Amino acid sequence: MRKTLLYVFITCLTLISCSTDDANSYEAQSLYEEGEELLTGSLGVNATSSAAFGFEIRGLSIQQLGRFSTGNSLFSRIWVSAPASTTARDGLGPTFNARSCTKCHFKDGRGSPPENGTSSNGFLMRISLPGQNANGSAIPVPGYGTQIQDLSNFGIPFEARVQVTYESVTGTYPDGNSYTLRRPTYSFTEAQFGNLNGVLASPRVGTQTIGLGLISALPDSELLRFADEFDANGDGISGRPNRVWNIRANATTLGRFGWKANSPTLEQQVAGAFHGDMGLTSALFLENNCPSPQQDCQDAINGGTPEVTDTQLESVVLYQATLAVPNRRNAKEDNVLLGKQLFNTLNCIGCHAINQTTASSSITSLLEGVTIKPYSDFLLHDMGEGLADNRPDFLATGREWRTQPLWGIGLIETVNNHTFFLHDGRARSLEEAILWHGGEAEQSKNDFKNLTATERNTLLAFLNSL
Repeated sequence: MRKTLLYVFITCLTLISCSTDDANSYEAQSLYEEGEELLTGSLGVNATSSAAFGFEIRGLSIQQLGRFSTGNSLFSRIWVSAPASTTARDGLGPTFNARSCTKCHFKDGRGSPPENGTSSNGFLMRISLPGQNANGSAIPVPGYGTQIQDLSNFGIPFEARVQVTYESVTGTYPDGNSYTLRRPTYSFTEAQFGNLNGVLASPRVGTQTIGLGLISALPDSELLRFADEFDANGDGISGRPNRVWNIRANATTLGRFGWKANSPTLEQQVAGAFHGDMGLTSALFLENNCPSPQQDCQDAINGGTPEVTDTQLESVVLYQATLAVPNRRNAKEDNVLLGKQLFNTLNCIGCHAINQTTASSSITSLLEGVTIKPYSDFLLHDMGEGLADNRPDFLATGREWRTQPLWGIGLIETVNNHTFFLHDGRARSLEEAILWHGGEAEQSKNDFKNLTATERNTLLAFLNSL
């Protein structure tokens, strides 16, 4: 009799538990929106391997596929100093940070910060003097320019080395669980062309390069509709656009690429990376990066004028523009759907916006009229003193950063074998990245901290599905 009663009791508990689980699952599944896993509509790819960021969008013509392949080859190419028998890839330097694009964007993914005194590996340091030029650009540091080149060709002095040390910052969630962040401090050593004490410095790591053509095809109106510079709606978020110098237009236009939205077009972003990171000239940047008194740099043989031809530049731009965004994984799982709800409730969506529609594209019509979910408004936001670099960049202040797109973020570990996030890679996980948020994101961060451990993990599951 006792065994019978125990069996009935356990059966009832099991039924109640199953009923509760079914109800929770039903609630979660009701949050699913048809097609939400397709971040770029039909242009996305189902990719989960270490090559997930390297696929082209669907529909390219035979000719475009050829140019995509050429651009891919140029992106992966190791450039060499001039003169060289391989004239199609000489002209590196004389000073530089990387010998190839993939050094900073390995497998079209993210770079990582320097660790234990290592040299740059998808990491660089922007520098400038206090103040700004008339057009809003940074004032170069005499002897160095606006970026430290820590490598150089044989017989040419490099500019300086960048070192980083980390201080542990510990904290405790309201539920008693602890966390540890790391705060970086940067310094310069072996400075070759004058003292660098007191210059404005901004560390950067390379970002994944998927979806850039779709960002390029967004009309200004799609970015400006999220702008709320004076927080008219009272939600604590006051995103605003950066307006930057457009070399082709010879005018100031809307910025949309780079950590501070300091580049107006994909072409200028690519050409600027060739020039600043590898010392390669192009039609947009015709002069070698050799500020006085770098005489050996100035006297060095170049690889042609320009070193990156128009055809080569166009091929790399097309390659970058047509890299596909992977579709989301696990989008229908209960914890992912509940995490999405928390993401919206905490108003993370206030900056990491979705559902913008592209307009015209000079690269391919395939990029036109596509509704995308980049999880970014591409605007500048005050991120607080903890993340401030104190270096202005056109309209961006020293506390402002462009909202980073989140698409593909859950695949960084698979593609790049690390989970370093934020502009300088200080965050070792998505959780740490959230905890560094401040300024306009202070309330959302505090709300995240007040979640239960299960809820925090649920929100992280959603982010990892992107």
